[in-house]
Amino acid sequence: MVKNRIIIFTGPSLSHEEAGKILKADYRPPVGRGDVAKAINDHPVIIGIIDGVFHQQPAVSHREIMEAIEQGIIVVGGASMGALRSAELEDMGMIGVGRVFKAYKDGLVESDDDVAVVFEPSTNQQLSEALISMKYNFDKATQEGIISSEDSDHLYQAAKEIYYPKRTYNLVFRNSNLDDKKMNRLKRFLDDKGRDIKKQDAKEVLNYIKNHMNL
Repeated sequence: MVKNRIIIFTGPSLSHEEAGKILKADYRPPVGRGDVAKAINDHPVIIGIIDGVFHQQPAVSHREIMEAIEQGIIVVGGASMGALRSAELEDMGMIGVGRVFKAYKDGLVESDDDVAVVFEPSTNQQLSEALISMKYNFDKATQEGIISSEDSDHLYQAAKEIYYPKRTYNLVFRNSNLDDKKMNRLKRFLDDKGRDIKKQDAKEVLNYIKNHMNL
C-alpha cells in the first residue's frame, strides 16, 4: 500500500497538467461507473471527484462512493460530477467543496444538465459550455450594467433550451434577441471577465485537499 496516495478524477474542468501544479496526485480521466470501485483496490487515502461522465456511459454510482467512505477513504468532490454526488452524499460522509456544490446543496440547481459538457475523450478538451457558468457570467454582466436582468433571463433560457453537447456562447447569441451593441459589449465582458466556475471549483477541491488534509 502506498501511503498518502491521492487519486483525482478530472478532465475538462481542470487538465491533469494544471492540476499537477497545485497538488501531486494520481490523476485519472473523468470518473464513470466502476472507476471508484477500482480505485479502492489501489488503497488510496483520499479520492477526489471533479469530473465524471453523464450520458455517454453509466455515471459513477452512489454505492461505490459509499463503499470507499465505509472503508475509511476520504472522498472529496466539487465542480461537476463531484459537486452533484457530494451534495447527494454529504450526510453519508462525502465532503463537498465550492460554489457548484453549494448550489446543488441549497437546491438552486438540481439537474446534471447544469454542469454537463461534452469533451474530446482523447484529450479531455471541453467542447461546450456549462450552463451553470453561463448563468454566473450573465448575472455578473447584469450587475455591471452590460445587460438588463430581462436580457440575462432571456439568455439563460436560450442556453437552457440548447442540448448540452451543442451549448456554446455563439449559439446562445444566435438564438437571442440582443441588439448588436449589447451583444458586442457582452462578448467583450466575457473575454475580459468571464469565469469558468467549474474550473475555479476544481482548483478549490485540490487546494482543500492540500491545505486541510495535512499533506
